[in-house]
Amino acid sequence: MKTGILGGTFDPIHLGHLIIAETAADQLGLDRVLLMPSYISYFKENRSDSVSSAEDRLAMTRAAAVGNPRFLVSDMEVLRGGKSYTYESLEALHAEDPDDELYYIVGADTVCSMGTWRYPERIFPHCTVVGALRPDQISPENLRTGAAQLEADYGARILFLDVPAIGISSTQIRENVRQGRSIRYLVPDAVEEYIRDRGLYRQD
Repeated sequence: MKTGILGGTFDPIHLGHLIIAETAADQLGLDRVLLMPSYISYFKENRSDSVSSAEDRLAMTRAAAVGNPRFLVSDMEVLRGGKSYTYESLEALHAEDPDDELYYIVGADTVCSMGTWRYPERIFPHCTVVGALRPDQISPENLRTGAAQLEADYGARILFLDVPAIGISSTQIRENVRQGRSIRYLVPDAVEEYIRDRGLYRQD
């Protein structure tokens, strides 16, 4: 089984995330892609606005995955609680099925910073890192240098995936809701409905 993992805060999950997951499944021949919302991302601790509850973000991710048989939603990090660290999730997935080939999908600009993550030496043995490459993100030279460093330091297996430059962000979506602007065509219809019904991101 070839399994992709796309993690994130998903506050909210949007069409850009889903396009990356679908592109990875197609280009890499993945059997499935796990969409894995974090419980608390240590990258988002200093965000100016509060992060939505894990329950809401998990529910939106499940709504977004409906209708795509290759998309599965993992509640692993939400159930584990606490700060979400990649090495823990990869080790848990590997323990569940050691024969699975795991492909951990990140933005290409993130690849170069993975050496600073918690216990990087426990990340790379369990997965191939897939950098979703948009032409506006990072120079090819910096990318090659960063990837080569991870390969030398940790024996990392890294490949890159060309994805469309969609230009959608969760920050933009939250701001649109706060300002009363449309988020149609930025998120799946079911996610838009959930945000509206739950009153997420609106100003009090």
